[in-house]
Amino acid sequence: MISAIVSALHVLALALGLPSIFFRGRALKGSLDGPGLHRLFTADTVWGIAALLWLATGLARAFGGLEKGSAFYLASPLFWLKITLFATVALLEAWPMATFIRWRRELRRGAAPDTSAASRLYIINHAEMGLVVVLVFVASFMARGFGLR
Repeated sequence: MISAIVSALHVLALALGLPSIFFRGRALKGSLDGPGLHRLFTADTVWGIAALLWLATGLARAFGGLEKGSAFYLASPLFWLKITLFATVALLEAWPMATFIRWRRELRRGAAPDTSAASRLYIINHAEMGLVVVLVFVASFMARGFGLR
């Protein structure tokens, strides 16, 4: 039963994460006034929650004795590709995350944040979104044993 719940939460993370990063991108392209920043921060928060949920449930599934077992995952080249894709998304996310934290802080202090980087953040955002889509395909093939010797 726990395996099914963790698996469902893992899929739910995708259902939360993909639309949230899409809406974060839309917010970055829109007006970054008060309501626009609120939309951006809301989407960004959901994106962060989804990423943490993916990580926690993914680790539980791979190494918590809930699924195929760690030997299956560690022997799969597609697992390592999945980890690489996830790490790439995390590395790409470092700058947007730091920027949005700074913008939130500036707003709390009553200052208007410098949003001039929004167009570059939009590009990074969509690169992350594309990598997540690729990651889903890699995960699907990995779960079915592709790439194993």
